Amino acid sequence: MAILKIEHLGIAVNDASAAKKVFEQLLGKPSFKEELVESESVNTIFYELGESKLELLEATDESSAIAKYLGKNRPGIHHMAVLVDDIYAEVKRLQELGFHFINPEPKQGADNKLIVFIHPKSAGGILLELCQEINGKLLG
Repeated sequence: MAILKIEHLGIAVNDASAAKKVFEQLLGKPSFKEELVESESVNTIFYELGESKLELLEATDESSAIAKYLGKNRPGIHHMAVLVDDIYAEVKRLQELGFHFINPEPKQGADNKLIVFIHPKSAGGILLELCQEINGKLLG
């Protein structure tokens, strides 16, 4: 069990279409994936940057976590996601070390990943997402 790399940085945006234009100009390339994640009420746009990614997040519902975040903060970095090889083992390991999770049970997220979020209060003020590639079926 291990944290393998920074998988992506999640960036909260008010307008995905406008942000997409900015990031395509900034990065000099188009996004490689756009995905609606209905369970999170969020529209996502992904850009590859070497071994890591940027994920633009636009709320599709006023009650979503991204809408609430943008109601309190300006657009910008929302979370950092790290790729793990065994999400269940990492949750257990980190809980034993005293870390608190927003959702301790992994669930399906965007980009074919299982995800959980560590509460910022136990991660130095940073919302940290653990994610694991699904590989065709939910693990556990």
